[in-house]
Order: sequence, then structure tokens, then C-alpha cells
Amino acid sequence: MSTLTYTTYLAIDELLALQRPRSAPDGDPAHGEHDELLFIIIHQVYELWFRQLLHEFDHLAVHFDDAAADPPDHHLPAIRATLHRVRTIWKTMVAQVDVLETMTPMSFNAFRTRLEASSGFQSVQFREVEFVLGLRSDRMVAHHAPHPAAAARLRQRQTEPSLYQRFLGYLVRIAGSAIPAEVLVPYADGKPPAHDDVAAALLQIYRENDRLAMVCERLVDLDEGIQEWRYRHVKMVERTIGNKPGTGGSSGVDYLRSTLFDPLFPDLWSIRAQL
Repeated sequence: MSTLTYTTYLAIDELLALQRPRSAPDGDPAHGEHDELLFIIIHQVYELWFRQLLHEFDHLAVHFDDAAADPPDHHLPAIRATLHRVRTIWKTMVAQVDVLETMTPMSFNAFRTRLEASSGFQSVQFREVEFVLGLRSDRMVAHHAPHPAAAARLRQRQTEPSLYQRFLGYLVRIAGSAIPAEVLVPYADGKPPAHDDVAAALLQIYRENDRLAMVCERLVDLDEGIQEWRYRHVKMVERTIGNKPGTGGSSGVDYLRSTLFDPLFPDLWSIRAQL
């Protein structure tokens, strides 16, 4: 039996064989456009972070959903710690934009045509993250129809409550919050609308339960972090390709701009002036 090593445990050899620049005829990064290796690594790392985020969101779902079976505060430390980790991951993803912006428009254009129709717009895991957070779209599921396994993952997420819905259900179970039942029903298409009754229930939490109010604040941190990442992503694309269409057929910067400043947890923002 071979001894487990750092290299075998992390499958380093396999990992380092996954960067195959299209600009290099033999797949050797040294024989292709210099910045294509950076471009590949950055996006592969994003996909690894998306995988970790989904892992953390599923972990949160367990804690939110199981709260009724345990003492009220039993799950709070894990919920707060996990939300802190998720926010820190988003900060790390924002910082990766700084690295990507060291690539000039000229160096990107040197290999951009070789990407053909591939685009970050096609990232299944990012769509899955959006679905978990409550931004859902039948159109996005249809977009992935040529890949049945990917489409099935998205359809499964459509049948489940969003992270925010799970949180609101958690408040009902452990704090008796007056959240309307229809707000907790999973939905396949759309995004969370603001709701006056939910806002009122959240105001009560802030005024009467400091420990749960801190969970609310961690969700605001997460929402703000996602908006920050979207903004940095838009500006990075704009400075790299300007108003050119995206490689995957999207409108490029115009599409990305349309996603800005749209909160995923609107009630937590609507009550700011009343706190």
C-alpha cells in the first residue's frame, strides 16, 4: 500500500493537468498566449469556490430546517459561523478580480476568439448559487437543457426553499415570528419580493432578540458582498472588452449591469431606516 502524501491526497498532478490553453498547440502553457493560463486558473478557482458555497448553503439549510427539534439557540453558533465563512469567500472572490484585472485588453484579445462560444454565462454552479439565494429563472433552466444533468440540478433547486425562505421559516419555528405562509412556498421563477409583514416581523426580531438580529446582519453582509462582487465583475469586463457582446451570446456588459444593486433579501434592507 502506498503512503498517502500531500500530492496524492490533493491529486496535485491531476489538478495541474487541467489547465490546457487553447492557444497552445500542444497544450503546454509555455507555448501559448501568456495570459491564457491566468484566465483559466482564475475561472477554475471560481468554480471551486462556487462548489464550496453550495456545500456551505446546504449545511445552513440543515441547521435552519432542524431548529424545531432542538433547543432554540442550539443551531445559532453554526449558523453564524457558516454565514461568516460564506461572506469571507465572497470577499476572496472579489479580491480575485484584482488579479484578473492585471490582464490587459490586448493580452485577452490575443486568445479571446479561441474561447468560441464558451462563457461564464454558462456556469451551472453559479446559476445554482443564484437559485439557492432566491434568484430563479425558468429561462436559465431552458438554457441548460442540452445538458440534462445540469438542468436537473437547477430544477431540483427550484423545488426547494431559498436560503432566505429557510431563514424565515427558522424564525417562525424558534421565535414565533408572524411570517405569512405563502412567503415560505418554494418558487421556480422570479426573485424575493419585499413584503410588509415580513419586514414587520424582522423589525420585531431586531428590537427583541439580539442573537437573531446578528443572524439578520450576517445575511445583510452576504447580500452586500454579492452586490459588491457583481459590481467588480461588471467593471472588470467593461475595462477588458468594453461594450462587445459576450462570448456566450449574452449582451456582455449590458447584461451584467442589469444584475446590479438588486438585493436578494429586500426586507432586510427596507427596514434600515426604522432601526
